[in-house]
Formats: sequence, structure tokens, C-alpha cells
Amino acid sequence: MFNRRKFIKTSALSAGLLAMDKTSMANLMPSKATKVANLPIVISTWDFGIAANADAWKVLSKGGKALDAVEQGVWVPEADEKNQSVGYGGLPDRDGRVTLDACIMDELGNCGAVLALEHIKHPISVARKVMEKTPHVMLAGDGALQFALEQGFKKENLLTPASEKAWKEWLKTAKYAPVMNIENQLYEKAAPQKLPGNQYNHDTIGMLAIDDKGNISGACTTSGMAYKLHGRIGDSPIIGAGLYVDNEIGGATSTGVGEEVVRNVGSFLVVELMRQGFTPEAACKEAVMRIIKKKPETAKNIQVGFLAINKKGEYGAYAIQQGFSYAVCNAEKQDLLIKGKSYY
Repeated sequence: MFNRRKFIKTSALSAGLLAMDKTSMANLMPSKATKVANLPIVISTWDFGIAANADAWKVLSKGGKALDAVEQGVWVPEADEKNQSVGYGGLPDRDGRVTLDACIMDELGNCGAVLALEHIKHPISVARKVMEKTPHVMLAGDGALQFALEQGFKKENLLTPASEKAWKEWLKTAKYAPVMNIENQLYEKAAPQKLPGNQYNHDTIGMLAIDDKGNISGACTTSGMAYKLHGRIGDSPIIGAGLYVDNEIGGATSTGVGEEVVRNVGSFLVVELMRQGFTPEAACKEAVMRIIKKKPETAKNIQVGFLAINKKGEYGAYAIQQGFSYAVCNAEKQDLLIKGKSYY
């Protein structure tokens, strides 16, 4: 039964709460201009993330935007011919063609990506142009190249002598058949400069940054699995798989065998877990455990790692296998390399 007196009393109480002193309410809410102690900050996957972070920091330390920082940061491995898993110098597909994938995402949820792009040294910048100059999110193959050239990018040969030599050596015994994780195994045998441990499983740089205004952006770029089938796309350029940013919560990126990340929409999952209260590391671990639970036998022979940061600037990572590392850069740490925790 409707109680008019109770209704009026409740309404008056609600009105009183809404009429709270605006100064008191403002004190409860963080100011847009307030700087958090550990911000700005930039984190990225693998040891080559140290040099990438250094260039991103040049932007952040001057009060620049996180979006500009992540783009400038990943330019470093994209242009490094000694890095055979990202950009120029990347190992080719099974037809000898270097195809690149990249995506970028800003604090407003805007995003852009290029898939199977050839002949352009900095696919991350083409991805940004897709985001800013078109109504689309993704452009692929010849269409992505056509767009890049129209935007003034220079067409180049991305197959370096070292990567071509490694590919020709692989061709002597290669079988043109997709086998799970075979690219990593062949990469280890063919790579002219061997790295210690499990680093052959990596094929991506993912970078996340928070600027001094508290805004988050991310970038992810790769040449993909070595000797992949022509046209193969992994997780790196897929928003929600290789990269995801939610400016209210945080951001996440991934590395490793992209097929398993795509199947679990990994980076989106990590951000949603942080929304539920998980720490960045705990969210990354849960995403890894879901992959292991679904395919325990497959997981024994592949690497997948996640890296995440929350709105506070707290960060963490987790991987299936040992050997995953990530780099951190803020006002206190310029070249910190952290070994990520792992299941095995």
C-alpha cells in the first residue's frame, strides 16, 4: 500500500543528499589536473622494450600525450633491422614476404589497425592514420598499402639480407603445412643471432602508457610468426585480443602465439577482470589459466604472455612459459626489466 508520508520523507532525504556542499563533493573526486605520484609511466613487452620506453618517455616527461608516446616508442623496434620479430628486418612468411600487423588505441576508445601490410617500415603510424583519417578500424593487405602510400608513407623493401638468408636456409627442409608452434621452433634453428632461454616465443612489442593527465593509450606491432602462411594474422592488430584500453580501468597487451589469444579475446578479458577488482598481475594470470584450462596439451608447447596496467599506474604480467620479460619506465625507473611470472 502506498505510504504518502514515507514517500515525502524519503524524497526529502534524497534531495538533501543531492544538495551536499559542492566543495565537499569536489574533495572526494580527483582533479583532472592532479598528478599521481607514479605517473606518467610506460611499460612494454620484452627486453627491447627498454629502448622503446626511452623514446616514449621523451614524450611523457614533457607533458605529452600517451598516444604520441606509444607511437613514438614502438617506432624503435619497428626500425631496428636486428629485431627479427618486429617491423623492418622481420622474418618473412613462407613465401619470403615480410607482412606487418599493428594497432593503436587511445583514451577515448578510438582505434586503428593494419593487417598484412607490406613495404611500410612503421605500420603503427599507418594504423594511427586509419584511426584518425578514416571511418574504419582496420585496413588489410593491398588496401592498407594503397592507403599508406596515399598518406605519404615511403615504400621500402623490408626483407633485410640477414632475414632473407635465414628464410632461404629454412626453405631447404621446410614443409608448407601449418603446425602449431612450428614457426617458433624453426625460428630458433634459423635465427642468425640466438638469444638465451625462451625468447624465441616472442613476436610482438606491446606498449601501454599513462600520461600526466591520467589518460591511457596503447600500441602493438609485429611482423608475426616467422615463416607463417601468407595472409596469416595473429592477435597483434586485433582490438580486444592483442591490445585493449579502457580509460576508466586500464589497458592490456599480449605476446606469443596469437591464435590462442584471439580465441580468448585475451586483452579485453584482462581489462574486464581488472574492472572486477583483479590486480593487473592477477588478471593476466587468470587470462593465462583460461588458455591452459581449455587446451592443456597445447599450452605445454606454446608461449602466451599478458602485460597490464591499471588506472593507478600499477602494472603486472603473467605467461604460460618462463622467459617472458617486460620493461618499465617512469620518473623513478628508466630502464627496469622485470621477469614475468609464469605457470610452467
